[in-house]
Amino acid sequence: MSWIAKLKRKRVYLPLVGLALLSGYIYFTYRMQQPMLSPAVMQQKRAAADAQNESAVSRPLQTEVQRQEADGTQNVFFGDLHVHTRLSFDSYIFGNGLSLDQAYRFAKGEALHNPAGEEMRLDRPLDFAAITDHAEGFGLHEGCARSDNTPADNAFCRRFQQPDMGFFMELRKTGQERPMRRPTSWSAEQIDDLAGSTWRHIVDMAERHNEPGRFTSFAAYEYSPPLPERGKIHRNVIFRNAHVPQRAVSGYDAATEIDLWQSLATTCEAPCDVLAIPHNPNRTWGLAFAGVTLDGDLYTPRDWQQRRRFEPLVEMFQIKGNSECAFGLTTQDEMCRFEQFLPVCPDGAELGKTGNCIHQTSMARDGLKQGLMLAQELGFNPLQLGMIGSTDTHNSNPGDTEEWDFRGSSGGFTAPAVARIRGRTRPLEQNPGGLAAVWATENSRDALFAAMRRREVYATSGTRPRLRVFGSFTDLTPALTEASPISFLERQGVPMGGYLAAQPDSTPQFFVWALRDPLAAPLDRVQIVKAWLENGEVRESIVDVVCSDGRTAQSASGTCPALDIATDATDCRAPSGQGARELKAIWRDPAYRADQPAFYYVRLIEVPSCRWSSFDAIRLRQEPPSRVPALISEMAWSSPIWIGGPAPE
Repeated sequence: MSWIAKLKRKRVYLPLVGLALLSGYIYFTYRMQQPMLSPAVMQQKRAAADAQNESAVSRPLQTEVQRQEADGTQNVFFGDLHVHTRLSFDSYIFGNGLSLDQAYRFAKGEALHNPAGEEMRLDRPLDFAAITDHAEGFGLHEGCARSDNTPADNAFCRRFQQPDMGFFMELRKTGQERPMRRPTSWSAEQIDDLAGSTWRHIVDMAERHNEPGRFTSFAAYEYSPPLPERGKIHRNVIFRNAHVPQRAVSGYDAATEIDLWQSLATTCEAPCDVLAIPHNPNRTWGLAFAGVTLDGDLYTPRDWQQRRRFEPLVEMFQIKGNSECAFGLTTQDEMCRFEQFLPVCPDGAELGKTGNCIHQTSMARDGLKQGLMLAQELGFNPLQLGMIGSTDTHNSNPGDTEEWDFRGSSGGFTAPAVARIRGRTRPLEQNPGGLAAVWATENSRDALFAAMRRREVYATSGTRPRLRVFGSFTDLTPALTEASPISFLERQGVPMGGYLAAQPDSTPQFFVWALRDPLAAPLDRVQIVKAWLENGEVRESIVDVVCSDGRTAQSASGTCPALDIATDATDCRAPSGQGARELKAIWRDPAYRADQPAFYYVRLIEVPSCRWSSFDAIRLRQEPPSRVPALISEMAWSSPIWIGGPAPE
């Protein structure tokens, strides 16, 4: 059944259909013109940007980029797997005229400027990137260059040349009433041909920018069916190599994620290989881990098998918030408040329909818990998910996650600084986004993709600390003193993302090792988050494993005393003498029981530093906005290690 037929049958409302179905209308056959903000608005924005006191905020010390060479051992590589360019409708209508080629060049270290003229530049190049423009618009943008379009079609296309939030809201309102129609002069066959042209361009650009050993680029796109009230039930589809299907499966082709997986299974056969990465669980209105599609169909065991095959990862941190956990929902973990501004849903909130709140089946930790329970029913765990971060930037600037020079995420509508921190709440709630960190033997497609498959990855909130985690039932103490402990740990245990069979009368040990990002704040502490199945219910605990400055965890609370932070948000100069460059420890679980399947993941917390909004306040010579924290503690989250329960395939 087609998507439109399903939508009619289920009467699903589509507030984002204008965004999801019309992405890229306006690319104009790779001869795309720049989106044109009105001259008056452009002049106003550039004048405001020129008035910012950029000299009041200093760039971190630039360091020489040290490339990690392939030597048979694991290295960590940092990248971004969720990026939008002018090919995406929402990106373009916000004023972003920067191309796919420019996005890749940015990832490699070149500077760009946003519509207000603010410079965007990485402090360090990325190791890898995937550009994930919305597939629902592929082909439509080329159609706007057709010479035989009707006057009505041309008038519609011209509107995209003038970025206008009112037009964007108009499309969203229209989508609530009916699916947005394609221009009537274009046949389905023509649209398929044009969409194929867009997809070939994306694949060709990924090929052109791929430099094994230096920079890896993946052919990719975003699958974006809509939900009410700006909800997301989207996936980033990442291909291992240039052996890809002829067409990108969009929301026109696949009504739900189940249809997407089936289409990928049919069209991506070896040597093609593909992952689908769900993002923004916090904004899925509960559908992320509920086992229910957006049109109300329950997953079958076969559907769960497909999910396990195609979705070993979850993007749990990005510009639109932190999707680790929600304070007050299924946890009292205070760190769940970090960059999460949505409230917990009230009683009676409907899955997939009640928006702007967090449901119990929304967050990554709750999804992992759901996996423990599903394993008892299905005989396999379909939600053994590795953790990654990415940006979801709509400015063609992959990996631009530094707090000190965040330039917004939505083209001219979040630039310059005064537009980001003035009275409107939504830009303030956003953050610069996260990064995906991958442990692999070399910086190549095969090595990185294989590491993602085995979940040997971690998420960061934007900084680049090095984090290693191993679990074992054997003694890991020698790793604390060995000069090169990794080979020992690989022989004795499993890394993050791995699985250990339960062992009665034994105690699992976890080796954690974190190194500070030299351009970020020092390290505060390392925690282990554990969840386990006990008498049919899932329980959790959080303990501080090792802390900086000689602090030790108190036996009653399992946490270290808080640091007395000296950072001043009015100048954002980092304090000296607080925090650590390196934290290393072994933790043994005293409460482990072999009959209780469990997972464990590590959370690394940095010493508090200035949030981006405090840096922008300095540029504008004003106090930091009171509606958001002036200081934040950047984090990293490892993929879990599972103990007990069914073994993964």
